Amino acid sequence: MSDTNQMQDNWAEMVEQMNDAVADSMEQNMKAQAAFVESWADAVEDSLPKEDELAEGLQGYNQAYEEWMNAAEQMVERSADAAQGEDVDPSEFRDIWLQSANEAFKHVMGTSAFAAANGQLVESMMEMQQEADELNQDAIAQMGFPTRDDMDEVAERLLEVERRQHAVEEKLDRVLEHLEE
Repeated sequence: MSDTNQMQDNWAEMVEQMNDAVADSMEQNMKAQAAFVESWADAVEDSLPKEDELAEGLQGYNQAYEEWMNAAEQMVERSADAAQGEDVDPSEFRDIWLQSANEAFKHVMGTSAFAAANGQLVESMMEMQQEADELNQDAIAQMGFPTRDDMDEVAERLLEVERRQHAVEEKLDRVLEHLEE
C-alpha cells in the first residue's frame, strides 16, 4: 500500500514540476515577446515607413505571431502528453520556444521596414555619439586640456617636421657623398 502512495506522490510531484516548468516557460516567453515587441516598436516609433514597407512589416509581425501561437499549441500538446504518462523531456519545452523565437525574429527582422527602422536607429545613434563627442571636446577645452583637434594638429606638425628632417638628411648625405669624391 505504501508503494502505491509513494508512486502517487512521485507522480504528483513530477506533474507539479512539469506544470511549474510550463508556467515558467510561458512566462519567460511572454516577457521575451513583450520585450521584443517593445524594442521593435521603439525602433520604428520615430519613422513613418513607406506603405509597402509598413505592409511588409505587418506581414512579418503576423508571421512571427503565428510562430508564437504554434509554439504555444506545441507546449499544450506536449504537456497533455506528459499528463497522460508519456516521458517528456523538459528540454523539449525550451527547444520549442527557442526554435519559435528564432523563426519569429527571422520573420520580423527580414522585412524592409525593420531594415529601414534599424538604419534610422543607427543613424540617430551616430548623431547622438557625435553630439556627445563634441560636448566632451568642449568640456576638455574649457578645462584647459588639449582637445582631439589640438592633438591632431600637433601630430600633423610633427609628421611635417619628420618629413622635412628626412629631406634634409637626404640632401646632407648627397653633399657628403660629393665631398668624399
